[in-house]
Formats: sequence, C-alpha cells, structure tokens
Amino acid sequence: MRCEKMAAPPPPPPAGSAGACMGLRRRCQRLLYWVPVLFISSILCWSYYAYVTQLCLLTMTNIGEKVVCLVAYHIFFMLFVWSYWKTIFTLPMNPSKEFHLSYSDKESLEREPRGESQQEVLRRAAKDLPIYTRTMSGAIRYCDRCHLVKPDRCHHCSVCDKCILKMDHHCPWVNNCVGFSNYKFFLLFLAYSLLYCLFIAATDLQYFIKFWTNGLPDTQAKFHIMFLFFAAAMFSVSLSSLFGYHCWLVSKNKSTLEVFRAPIFRHRTDKNGFSLGFSKNLRQVFGDEKKYWLVPVFSSLGDGCSFPTCLVNQDPEQASTPGALNSTSKNENHLFPAKPLRDSQSHLLTDTPSWSETSGKAEKGKVGMSNPALTMENET
Repeated sequence: MRCEKMAAPPPPPPAGSAGACMGLRRRCQRLLYWVPVLFISSILCWSYYAYVTQLCLLTMTNIGEKVVCLVAYHIFFMLFVWSYWKTIFTLPMNPSKEFHLSYSDKESLEREPRGESQQEVLRRAAKDLPIYTRTMSGAIRYCDRCHLVKPDRCHHCSVCDKCILKMDHHCPWVNNCVGFSNYKFFLLFLAYSLLYCLFIAATDLQYFIKFWTNGLPDTQAKFHIMFLFFAAAMFSVSLSSLFGYHCWLVSKNKSTLEVFRAPIFRHRTDKNGFSLGFSKNLRQVFGDEKKYWLVPVFSSLGDGCSFPTCLVNQDPEQASTPGALNSTSKNENHLFPAKPLRDSQSHLLTDTPSWSETSGKAEKGKVGMSNPALTMENET
C-alpha cells in the first residue's frame, strides 16, 4: 500500500522578525511624536528671522526703537526657548523603589484570585506608605504594568508606558509628560510664549496697519510683517486661555486629570482635597524662594510621592488633633516612613493657625511627625 506524501506546512517566520517589526513600529512612532515639536520650532525660527531681520533691521528707521525692540525681544526669546527646552527634555519622575512590590509580593499577588485576597496583599505592601487616595471601589491603587502601588496623584501614561508622579497630562507639543518634575517649566513655557506673542503683536501693530494703508515699501518684508502679526495674535488668543486655565489649576492645587476625575480619599471623594489655600498651593509648584519663581530651574516642594492634604485629619480612623494623636499613639498607628514629606513641604501644614496651637514645648519640637496629616491607619 502506497502512502501519499503529505505537503509539509510552510516554515514559521523567524522568531526575531515579529520583534523587529515591533521595534521598527516604535521607532516610527517616536519620530512622529516629534512632529509637533518640530512644527513649533520651525514657527519660532521663522518668527525670529521675520522680526529681527525683516522688521527691526530692514523696516524700522528709528534707531532708538530698533535697539529697544531688539533687546526686549531677545530677552523674551531666550526665556521662551529656555523654558520650552526644559519642559521637553526634563524626564518625568517615576515612583521610588519603596512603592514597587517585592518579589514575594508579586508572587503572592499572582497566586491569589482577584478580589479581597489580592487587596489584602496590596494592603500589606502599602501599610507603611504615605498613601491617602483609593480607587472608586475603595481599593489600593495598583499599576499592573509597572507592578507598583501608585502614590497619590500618580497615573500611568499610555504614551510613555510609565507611571508619572503628579501627572497632569501628556502634551504632544512638548512630546513629554507634564508632571511633578516639569510642571513649573510648563507653566513658565506658557507664560513666556504668551508674553513673546503679545510683545510681537504690540510692536508689529503699527507696521501691520501701514501694510494695509500702503505705507510700507514694496518688498518681501511687508509680507513677513503681515503674517507675523496674524501668527502672534492667533497664538496669543489660544495661549491666554490655556495659561489662564493652568493658573486656575495651580490656585486650586489640581491637575488636569483631577479636574475630570476628583481624587478619592479613604473617607470620601473631594475635588479640593489637596488644596491648602492660594499661597501654599502656589508655593508647592514654585517653591519658597521667590527669586527662582520666574527662572526655569526646579524649585517645587516635596518629592512627588506624597502631598499634604487638608482632609486626612478628618478621617474617622485617624486622630483629629495633635493631642488626640498622642493619646492614640499606643494603638500602634503607623507613622509615615522617614521621607513622607520633605521638610520644605511639611511646613505647609504646620504653619496654619489651627495646627499651631500646641500645649507644650515638646509638641513644637515634633513638627511634621506629630501632625495628624502625617499618620496612617493600621490597615493590617
């Protein structure tokens, strides 16, 4: 009996081909992400040529006006470029190692079925961490991609594929996540770009009017002057609304994500849970030293992993006054680890009138660790 020979199946593609295609796709995506940045950069380069060369050097006839405009323009230009550069190339900060699950905790989490048993593992892992916020169901906020317990105000960025501390949003115009490490730079970028556009529009206005009244010589400069005013006016309108919105966010100590989804604390949801008042909210972003406020250097308070909140001492499971804390300290309430809030942030809580009324000198020496906002209930 003759057996028919079966056709052999086609050979499988090489194992590395799929990985190579994925790698090529990621590289192409990274290049595409730079398109908005290149667009802004090209507009900036053209505006420099149009303003400095065509308007100031070739069109302006008054020497004094020319010098003043060139000096002021280069100041705004330098601050704009500096803050934009810092916003783009400042790496977003990620949660510290203490928020990452240990190897044993990861194994326990994988073994346990979803539900209360997994939450028990996460509660054990997070019992000594300065975490106040929860999910909508009251569970510990956990990132299954980064394998870490999320600090307060931390979110996972799908573009960066990382958890970003105090994430505000992923901005395509800077090809970067705007978060704790560069939020001040982003605000300064908006402020200086707005001032840059307003300055150009204001100084170009009289020559823009001359263009329509045939008061300019018939050269290519007249077209640069016209488009320069249109571009500056258009960007001024959009930037003013965006800058005003982020100024409101700073005054309320909110992020863009927290506007759309209010943070959920252990006791209740509160959209203003992190707000400490206008002055303290401003200092959290810009720092205590006013000489650094307008300069694109990092001066924000804290470490990005924990934040003061006005609501923690209202938690029924926590002490409500410093005196009550001392009386309940025997109940083995967990204190934050050694670095929950940097000293530069802790004083935002301790200098309020309601928390400065201590009964003894020993209380004053314990500022920060004896504050009810720095305690965490025993979740074990």
